[in-house]
Amino acid sequence: MDNHQYLDRESLVAIDMHVRPWDTESLGIMGGGRAGAMAGYFGSFPDPVSLDELADQYRTRLMMAVLQTSDDETTSGLPPQSNDHIAAAVKRNPDVFLAFGGVDPWKGKLALDEAVRCGTELGMRGLCFNAARQHFDPSDARFRPLWEKASELGLICLFHTGMVGMGAGQPGGMGIKLRYANPLLLDDVAADFPELTIISAHPGWPWTSEQLAMLRHKANVYMDLSGVAPRHWPPEIMQQVKLVQDKLLFGTDWPVLTPERWLEEFATYGVSDDIRAKILLGNARRVLVSR
Repeated sequence: MDNHQYLDRESLVAIDMHVRPWDTESLGIMGGGRAGAMAGYFGSFPDPVSLDELADQYRTRLMMAVLQTSDDETTSGLPPQSNDHIAAAVKRNPDVFLAFGGVDPWKGKLALDEAVRCGTELGMRGLCFNAARQHFDPSDARFRPLWEKASELGLICLFHTGMVGMGAGQPGGMGIKLRYANPLLLDDVAADFPELTIISAHPGWPWTSEQLAMLRHKANVYMDLSGVAPRHWPPEIMQQVKLVQDKLLFGTDWPVLTPERWLEEFATYGVSDDIRAKILLGNARRVLVSR
């Protein structure tokens, strides 16, 4: 950090709740044909960007970034992204980075131990799960110990939900199982663990109505608006934006989307300044600070 100007939190304009680590060390999880599939679906495969360079990009934007780490080793055979590596980047750039640790729920006690390590030794703010890639139902009783531990530690749990771009158009969808991406699978977890903050990541098409119902029904459930360009959002989101204005979180899924594109397209909806401020910053501050 000696060579960087610290980001002044008073000048902060947004917190991007969903940013992918995209440096060379973190891209091992994109093996097994995933890189080519991503390029086919999104139109390109971005070049690696070091985490320190990424921090500088977000400083320039006057934004913080929450790095979302991933581990689906049991189902994919691919190496997990290193929670230690991401935590070290946060330590170097504490003014701009926060992180959620990747945990493979099928690893049993190892998963529990890693969740504890993420929340204590590594100082992470939450845990990140991709149930469609990890092939697990979050409401299955076998995974209750994870939610109990996360709730006990005050860790937010983020789940990728809705249509999965990875594997789309590929034979068998590269083994990714969409039924596990249904956000309603989180409803039991939210009901049984009311002190656990849950983020349903992405506009969860084709289950957007169910996702919005959960936001309105469960005080501890939020949605991040990442991974889908705002002009492609299901119309229900903006139809209900006033009703769920306290539950929506700005997120891009960078490098899939840049903050610049997200903000430009979001501006076309003509959302009021107070709701816009909540989505970009206020809601995230409340969620993150309360942990």
